[in-house]
Amino acid sequence: MRNLEYKARIEDARPLIARARALGFDLWGDLRQTDTYFATPRGRLKLRETAGFQAELIFYERDELGADRASDYEVAHSHEPEQLRAVLSRALGALTTVRKRRTLLVLDGTRLHLDNVEALGTFVEIEVPVRDNDAQARERMDSLLGELGLGWDACIRASYLDLMIESQQADGEQVSG
Repeated sequence: MRNLEYKARIEDARPLIARARALGFDLWGDLRQTDTYFATPRGRLKLRETAGFQAELIFYERDELGADRASDYEVAHSHEPEQLRAVLSRALGALTTVRKRRTLLVLDGTRLHLDNVEALGTFVEIEVPVRDNDAQARERMDSLLGELGLGWDACIRASYLDLMIESQQADGEQVSG
């Protein structure tokens, strides 16, 4: 699967929720998520545990510096996240854990996340699925950014993994891996 992604820091999620709802986004709900990232030779691998849902093992590759932030990903579900985390930690090594409260809004397959990330702050993320080609998805993303009052100039190119490791290193914490 493939999508285009956008991420930016925000001060207050409420105006974005109001704009998104006015555009027709459905408020899906508030989620509590814990992502454990594992060392891999390429791409990113994380185990996502969402309260009340099956765990997801997500592998993705993304050019963090690419203009469109296109991401290719695969997802597998698990009913045994504790065992899976233990096996992956032993085999690959766990890099860090990211905990967040996510408000999810959805419109025609496009996902808008308003994330309050522990130790990092508040962010907006938008994921536009690539159905036919990247150009159509980019047009959709550009249109949404304009309607939401966001711009590519505020886009953060780093993942939460990168931001967390950066924060831990700045705080002098040891990062395993």
